[in-house]
Amino acid sequence: MNTSVSLSYNQYGYPAAAPKYAALTADDPGPFAWTLSDVMTGTVQASGKTIPAFIDPLSGSRLHQADFSLFTRPGTYRIRIGEKESDSFKIDAKIYAALTHDALHFFYLMRSGIELAETYAGKTWTRPAGHVSDADIRAFAGTDAQGKRWDSFPFKVNGSGGWYDAGDFGKYVVNGGISVWTLQNAFERSPQTFSDGDLPIPENSNGIPDILDETRWELEFMLRMQIPESNALSGMVFHKLHDRKWSGVPATLPTYMDNNNDMQDGAAWGRYVYEPTTAATLNLAACAAQAARLWSPYDRSFAERCLTAAERAWKAAGSHPVLIAGNVPGEGGGNYDDTEIQDEWYWAACELYATTGKEEYEQFIRSSNYFVSFPGLHNNRAASMSWADTAALGSITLATINTALSASERDHIRNQIVQTAAHYEAIQASSGFGIPMDASGFVWGSNSVALNNAIIMALAYDISGDPRHLAAVSRTMDYILGYNGLCKSFVSGYGTDSLSHPHHRVWANDPAAGYPPPPSGALCGGPNAQIQDPVAEALKLAVQPIPYRYVDDIGSYATNEVAINWNAPLAWVASFLNQAYRS
Repeated sequence: MNTSVSLSYNQYGYPAAAPKYAALTADDPGPFAWTLSDVMTGTVQASGKTIPAFIDPLSGSRLHQADFSLFTRPGTYRIRIGEKESDSFKIDAKIYAALTHDALHFFYLMRSGIELAETYAGKTWTRPAGHVSDADIRAFAGTDAQGKRWDSFPFKVNGSGGWYDAGDFGKYVVNGGISVWTLQNAFERSPQTFSDGDLPIPENSNGIPDILDETRWELEFMLRMQIPESNALSGMVFHKLHDRKWSGVPATLPTYMDNNNDMQDGAAWGRYVYEPTTAATLNLAACAAQAARLWSPYDRSFAERCLTAAERAWKAAGSHPVLIAGNVPGEGGGNYDDTEIQDEWYWAACELYATTGKEEYEQFIRSSNYFVSFPGLHNNRAASMSWADTAALGSITLATINTALSASERDHIRNQIVQTAAHYEAIQASSGFGIPMDASGFVWGSNSVALNNAIIMALAYDISGDPRHLAAVSRTMDYILGYNGLCKSFVSGYGTDSLSHPHHRVWANDPAAGYPPPPSGALCGGPNAQIQDPVAEALKLAVQPIPYRYVDDIGSYATNEVAINWNAPLAWVASFLNQAYRS
């Protein structure tokens, strides 16, 4: 139990029409008087008493909450509860416009294989092109950490481009998959929200919405990871690309690496692609099929290329259904080992069906249990979706895209999404800090669990129009931006105590040594119930309540890393809230 007196609130601010809470953590039974004051004039604009004290079940903290939801006047304010006063925050209908922009711009700053020019990156984050040598790379050959021997392939791979996955320099198809899908889905849900010129990227005046240009950067990498025709395992997709050994932290981003080492087994240098897998192949099938729908009005040739690759991948996966990722080579990059891939099969079938309407994919969908049971509703999982659990992505597509499914079938999926949202909202209501997940959600990347659940609640709002769902999404963002027991904004640049020292090899926040701070709009993983890094262990975070097991330290990779599959739902939710509260 945290016995210190602290004040939690959304440190960046609140949409004018949204629910607005701040909470004093104190053992005193209360109630406390609260006031909301205009920063410019110092005058009190609203006041009251805290609602009855609430013991947060996850942290054990006693919370005294001020509810100032009825106050809607735009401006900059401070709230005081008892003797604690906040720093300034905003109230504005357009509060999340900047966060939408920055959360999306994160992906440009994570690009591999391209120089980040000052025009697009800003002076602080300019850098040379990283890992240009990925354009001429080989498959790993050698013995992995589990003793399995892997043969190489008789051709070089062009693994250039794509996004760096997280704090390391690896690139992973299975994590790129859910990240691409989430951003493409944000566009497909509301194409009028996005346009050409939204983002400072090189493609921002080509007549194509910038969010699609950005996802294409990763899609092109994924397409290049597909094994060409006339080769063994043609159509399958390499699982990942990364260094043979881990680089240091922090580390200068290399432009070239020597990838021509003939002694690959045991080599201490070089980068390689690692074995093709069914999971990676189905990720490409799903994302490329989705992209084919979205790109058809803008670049028909690219749309056709995506659909061809998607159907090749589906066919190849059918011929090789049990190629499962191993611990290869055991270091130098994350495993992303996914041993249960029925969800990827279903997801890929849904995307291919939504794009083509072909009977083959419809039959597969109908044969799947996922077609009648939405993930997160009838199981004990903390969230409906993750990089390793993608069936919900397919059902979301079936629920929101017009296909030949009957109205009753579509309504069944939509009703289950609403029911799942209500489940998360019931959990949220029992949390003092408005967290839409139980203790099982505090895993590596827990903030993405909360935000992925917020996507489900947002879709429930789209389906039903019930404002309770919209309020639940807003409260989730409050948690992310400081309304939590740590009084910490998990997004860099958003709040007076925001993410400053992420686990990232370049954004090490040591300007004197040539390492810039994180750009605004990067989301860290957040509290992790498991103690999985030396910094967390040395700080004895295991004795803290689960929601407090976090530290803003570059060495805490299990709580403070950034990643593309975490920023993608941040961008999705920010764009949703920006649209919902501006209209």
